[in-house]
Amino acid sequence: MKEFKILAVVAFFTLVTYWGVEPFAHSQMHKHVESNNFSYDGKADIEEASKAIEVAKNITDANKKAKVLDAANKKLADKKAFWAEVSQVSKLKGNAAAGEASFAACMACHNGSGANMGGVIPPKLDNAGSLYDKNYLIALIKDPAMASNVDHKYDNTMMHPMGTVKTMITAPQQIADVVEFIKTKKVVKLTPQVAFEDACGRCHANRYGNLTQLGTTPKFKTEQEALTHRVKVLDEQDKIKAYMGKLPPDLSIIDRARSANFMETFIQDPQSQLPGTSMPRVGLSKDGYAMVQAYLEKTGDPSKEARHALGPWVIVFFIIFTMLAYLWKKSQWKDLH
Repeated sequence: MKEFKILAVVAFFTLVTYWGVEPFAHSQMHKHVESNNFSYDGKADIEEASKAIEVAKNITDANKKAKVLDAANKKLADKKAFWAEVSQVSKLKGNAAAGEASFAACMACHNGSGANMGGVIPPKLDNAGSLYDKNYLIALIKDPAMASNVDHKYDNTMMHPMGTVKTMITAPQQIADVVEFIKTKKVVKLTPQVAFEDACGRCHANRYGNLTQLGTTPKFKTEQEALTHRVKVLDEQDKIKAYMGKLPPDLSIIDRARSANFMETFIQDPQSQLPGTSMPRVGLSKDGYAMVQAYLEKTGDPSKEARHALGPWVIVFFIIFTMLAYLWKKSQWKDLH
């Protein structure tokens, strides 16, 4: 029985480490943030703006306090007004046919040409209706900087690379029509890789998925071709670095490096985990996030399915091996007890 007691002790502390210590360490490394359940109604933004006011109230320098407090109050008012307008537009019934005509204005940039505009390559919008939340799309057309929650980067949100859309599609019904058209527009079959490339791939590389900011890396016949392509990738990365402040990280193993809570809440609102970050809110719907997460899981842990399938057989082996080892031990020691 001593052997079973030792085994039980080892198993106990192993499980405590796996299910207790490791999750606790993750919780200390990254604060727990409540998920908005992929609902883009502005509540999180308004809450963040409200907290900024409370922080401003604690400033000791009177002149600085007044200036910061005025700016914080204005931002809170702007956030409330903006998301109230988004809510009003979301209640309108959109007309996809009418929206198609207005959508033509979007094609000037979102045409798949691969040209960098303002720091990043505008995505094609073939699958935008399947990937992104309706309210987010409405907000993005109204004011891209406010919708992406990166308005802190701009004194005037018109300076956002996509800011001109605010002057092209302005009337609430026109916005509702365009979003309705986008929601019904499906051209390319949506796969986890396509979802990742559309939502993340213009800024983030994924070397295990053979993806750069320019898409899938092709096979080259000569070293010269490979070097030419590498130079193009480096040029694109320099443009993104200039726009974002630093090159966004490779996401090959991000799914294994971060907790599920961090990933989900960071995608919904990067400011909730990294205040002041230049990473924009992506606006993925719950289904859209599931597609992206599936791709990140595949590239970060490609052998997961095979490992899980093998797991039960390994456990069976250890059970049988333990029984045989115990019986062997009894036969060897029976005359010594």
